[in-house]
Amino acid sequence: MVAYAEAAARTNFSLLDGASHPAELVTTAAALGLAGIGIADTNSLAGVVRAHVAAREVGIRLVLRDGAEYLAWPTDRAAYGRLTRLLSLGRTDAPKGGCHITREQMLEHAPGWVLAAVPGRAEDLGARLRADAAALRGRLALPLLVAATCTARGHDRHRLDTLARVAGAAGAELLATNDVRYHAPGRRPLADVLTAIRLGTTVDALGYAAEPNAERCLKPPAEMARLFEAHPQALANTLRVFEAAAGFSLDQLRHEYPDEILEPGRTPQETLVSRVAAAVRERWPEGAPDDLRRRLRHDLRLIAELGYAPYFLTVDEVVRFARQRGILCQGRGSAANSAVCYVLGITAVDPEKHDLLFERFVSASRNEPPDIDVDFEHERREEVIQHVYERYGRDRAAIVGTVIRFRARSAVREVGKALGLSEDITGRLAAVTWGAGRERDLAGIAAAEGLDPADRRLALAVELAEEIQDFPRHLATHVGGFVITRGPLVEVAVVTNAAMPGRTVLEWDKDDIDVLGMMKVDLLALGMLSCLRRGFALLRQHRGISLDLAAVPRDCPETYAMLHRADRPGIACCRPSPPATRQARRGGDRCCPPAGAPARSSPSAAPSPRSRPDG
Repeated sequence: MVAYAEAAARTNFSLLDGASHPAELVTTAAALGLAGIGIADTNSLAGVVRAHVAAREVGIRLVLRDGAEYLAWPTDRAAYGRLTRLLSLGRTDAPKGGCHITREQMLEHAPGWVLAAVPGRAEDLGARLRADAAALRGRLALPLLVAATCTARGHDRHRLDTLARVAGAAGAELLATNDVRYHAPGRRPLADVLTAIRLGTTVDALGYAAEPNAERCLKPPAEMARLFEAHPQALANTLRVFEAAAGFSLDQLRHEYPDEILEPGRTPQETLVSRVAAAVRERWPEGAPDDLRRRLRHDLRLIAELGYAPYFLTVDEVVRFARQRGILCQGRGSAANSAVCYVLGITAVDPEKHDLLFERFVSASRNEPPDIDVDFEHERREEVIQHVYERYGRDRAAIVGTVIRFRARSAVREVGKALGLSEDITGRLAAVTWGAGRERDLAGIAAAEGLDPADRRLALAVELAEEIQDFPRHLATHVGGFVITRGPLVEVAVVTNAAMPGRTVLEWDKDDIDVLGMMKVDLLALGMLSCLRRGFALLRQHRGISLDLAAVPRDCPETYAMLHRADRPGIACCRPSPPATRQARRGGDRCCPPAGAPARSSPSAAPSPRSRPDG
């Protein structure tokens, strides 16, 4: 029996390079009897959370600015933080999608890592390896290693012997790896298609960029032992890497909220209780209703039990900033069930009036983190976003990422183009993959379009387009979900540049941070809030009436009558005012009679309860 762990498998989060999902690699490694698998995507940790759920191992393929490559594995929490900081530095120092890491930067951040040099030509490795081994001596968790692969190109024995000699001269040893790009040999055609898409060419024109064989897949330990028969220590070193890397797991990551949100000398819960009490005194100087006080005691008790006070304080801080700047904002969704959110002004929906349950928002039994979505005027939300960056720093705050994936239409177009199909064929297929009828597979859709299913190239395009669906295509920015931390966020996750200037984004999406127990604050944009702000300004200017979101009348019979008649463009309901004509109402004028005057309505125009919007 031979033990072997694959230490360097890249996933499809090495965008347009890796040809397997993280879960496919993990399950295949387990089925083959591997001792472990390390996910080593190129300058990225985007795929490790999905692999972590099953394998709980992490690695990285570092590509330096001078073209050199290394494989790196952190061995403790501090070493992991240095790795993500280095990657964040390299990603933010380059345009979106790029990464610039120098040798000096890598050497500075390397303490506590296991590091393996990835050779190009073995003959060119010697000088670099000797210099790096000397610079890193005593700083790594293991002596410097050299990644060695068998490429099945006819010179494997000679190449391994040469690598072993060069490594030995520098005091290093070989590390066996298959430089895995896909979990099974059958993924080789898809790997070539991904290469063609990445290079903007066709598979026919790839030349030496195409895979020469299907060897870059996971192999069982016995097969790896046969390939490295003359260098058994290379297999033993794979186990040493995993033993050293066992000192770190993504489970060790903890989300800690900023200290700036706390009042001096108080805990998060004490600060939240203090702010709620101050808000109650301000809004109800004669005393809040008993039922509201009862709801607040219940909500605060559950928030304390679950430790969510910092989350509420973070949202409150952002809302306070918006209010100071005169930016309209409104919490929505399940946050309306919270008396705390109502009292703090995060939402204008009174849970008492609508008999809302806090447990629909936060529940100890569901063990789900709270999720407060706050809408801001779409024309001014960027002010709020930049405030978060300025207040907490770009090393502590970033927007959550969104992984854009291949769907049926994009898969058909890009795979078809890579395989040399004509534009009219790919266009016809792409057009009918959207909307009704997509319950059929692509082969069925092609047949329905009158295309020849026996055509070899078309059949291959259809097969690979099905296979590539749900593969990551590129990283985008979430609509507004922020992660803010007490310590450096760049030592928790990789932060990279967004396409929009002035923004930085996490590699991980909302599902990834949920797995790791990290909570986001959703700062969203709503165009209607901008319309309301202009409406409020017009009322102040022309009618001398000051309104805000909390003061807009909730019940206006004539407004509801107009809505019931679908006579609604330009409605602005504000008491008190002389009754307006229907023509004036359509122009956006006042619709309600003065206080005490009868409303103009008729039984036939009276709204039914179902026609009234809730709240």
